[in-house]
Amino acid sequence: MDWNFATTLIGSMPQKDPKAAVDMVLDGRVDIPMWPQMPALGYKEGMYLQTGEHLPGLIEEGDKVMVDLNDYDPTEAYMAIIEENLDYYEAMPEHFAGFYEMIGRDLSGLRAIKGQVTGPISEGLQVQDVTGRPTIYDESYGEIVRKTVNLSARWQVRKLKEYCDNVIMFFDEPSLSLLGTPFASISDEEALSWINEAMEGVDCQKAIHCCGNTNWSLVLRTNIDILNFDAYAYGKNITLYPEEISDFLKRGGSLAWGIVPNSNLIEGETPETLADRMMEHIDDLVSKGVDRELLIHQSLLTPQCGLGGADEELLDNVFDLLQGLSIEMRKRCGL
Repeated sequence: MDWNFATTLIGSMPQKDPKAAVDMVLDGRVDIPMWPQMPALGYKEGMYLQTGEHLPGLIEEGDKVMVDLNDYDPTEAYMAIIEENLDYYEAMPEHFAGFYEMIGRDLSGLRAIKGQVTGPISEGLQVQDVTGRPTIYDESYGEIVRKTVNLSARWQVRKLKEYCDNVIMFFDEPSLSLLGTPFASISDEEALSWINEAMEGVDCQKAIHCCGNTNWSLVLRTNIDILNFDAYAYGKNITLYPEEISDFLKRGGSLAWGIVPNSNLIEGETPETLADRMMEHIDDLVSKGVDRELLIHQSLLTPQCGLGGADEELLDNVFDLLQGLSIEMRKRCGL
């Protein structure tokens, strides 16, 4: 798909008022708005609870989400999974203030709309047994986690398509950066299989967002349409995978460059300085055999990560820089 440096956002916004958050997301500076996650409202808006709200036996304790693997009833969950009952996975208003505010607006003129769930690796590692053992290592419950991610994503896509035909579903996977470390005893083939399982039947453009460094070769082998990565910090790491990037683009994949800082690293940056950084990475990939035209047309722009911790000045700066960078990149690439 030709994106031509269109812009979108990662999930979180810092406001406590859903109306204010959605007003900003829809103010015209972002090409592809998303519904805002609102962590400032408390742990109930946290990404792991949002995606895991329908997990059986879920225990909410402070900002932690856990389960007692020796004492939970999976019957309802298994029935919903077997029947692929998407209605069972309807988002709960108490966890999705930004989502329900968003779909209350007129979204008919949007080019696309972005939704998000937590990916199966991160959800399975962060939702733990009461003993502290990640549920991803439990064969039965790990499968429930993956199916929950899948069916929650499918419900969300179905709902968003009532308001906008073109939906992009991001699977947020911060814990992919733990693969290959002692903190995640997961093989590459398991990770590949589990991610693909969680995306099966999700009827829209599918993306993975990882804001750390990871095995990009592995991620590019999954059934994603869009790879979103922290290009400000790890852009050079991506250029180490020219063959994989080339194959990904040739099969229709797109790169979402998280090039706009979401922290005080933004100080002194302008659309021109960020475009210089982008062009350096693009030129590097082109020098290694990646098709320039594919890179140009199949690239989006995002912040490094979510904006849940941003103050008002930083937030406004990110929006302005993102819009300005898109204009600058289009100008430099003759679009």
